[in-house]
Amino acid sequence: MNETGRLLRDEAGFLLQRDCGGSYRLVLLRVPVDHVEKRVRVQGYYAGDNIVEAEGVAAA
Repeated sequence: MNETGRLLRDEAGFLLQRDCGGSYRLVLLRVPVDHVEKRVRVQGYYAGDNIVEAEGVAAA
């Protein structure tokens, strides 16, 4: 999975608000605090139920 969008943080963790609509809950090994509220590219695996196990988060 390779998606772009805006990285958001809420009480449960991190979300990717997708450029193409909708959102994914992200499971992250590292906390990408420098990218919160910014446009990012997320690479990882779709685990189902709108959950993505992210391998990387980078500025888009």
